[in-house]
Amino acid sequence: MADYVVRYGAMRFLGVFSAAAGRECRRGMNVIARTDRGLETGEVLCEAMAEATGSIKDPGGGQILREMTAEDRNELTRLQQQAREQFDVCRKNIERLGLNMQLVDIEHLFGGERIVVYYLAESRVDFRELVRALAGEFQTRIEMRQIGVRDEAKLLADYGDCGCAVCCNTHLVQMPPVSMRMAKLQKATLDPTKISGRCGRLKCCLRYEYENYEHAPPKENDEAPMTKDEDPTTNDEAPATKDE
Repeated sequence: MADYVVRYGAMRFLGVFSAAAGRECRRGMNVIARTDRGLETGEVLCEAMAEATGSIKDPGGGQILREMTAEDRNELTRLQQQAREQFDVCRKNIERLGLNMQLVDIEHLFGGERIVVYYLAESRVDFRELVRALAGEFQTRIEMRQIGVRDEAKLLADYGDCGCAVCCNTHLVQMPPVSMRMAKLQKATLDPTKISGRCGRLKCCLRYEYENYEHAPPKENDEAPMTKDEDPTTNDEAPATKDE
């Protein structure tokens, strides 16, 4: 039985999934898989070799059931349309209840086991009445997930000012901490409008070559590198919390 790395869910989780005996999957194949959340669609990235799985922190798991069929694609399109309608219903209930939260997105799992509501809030929100209203309206389990602004970009953003799809919506799984020290060390412009991403925080790509710059021998006339204590300005963000 072969194992594969599969990307799934609106938050683009990575997991190691088993395939039925004799079934082979190819890179880029869209599949229907059973995850710990329920029945979901996913994309096969590669075989689960040690080099690939070693770079994934706390991977999910499950089983690949089949390759997506034309009927599955039609059902997915229907669910996506339904999720847009559910978004409007959720937004109206939030306004009716006067909750201090910003609705970001709705994820309707393929198997219908649950609907995940992603939201932003500056403080803890008592959403028990909202969950009861939505559960009665949609007749399924409601999961509330509080996220940060970087996760909001992961859900909604499309392209960065570099012309490429935003990293958080393509290959990044964990959001790396980024600081102004990284921009200064790489002698990037310190104009906030040019080094900030779609989320309004420092661009994740400032971290990509940071270690090379940090360990490179200093050039003539270069300023001495800053120590950590000399650079109190960071862009680290508290991790998102999960409330069910």
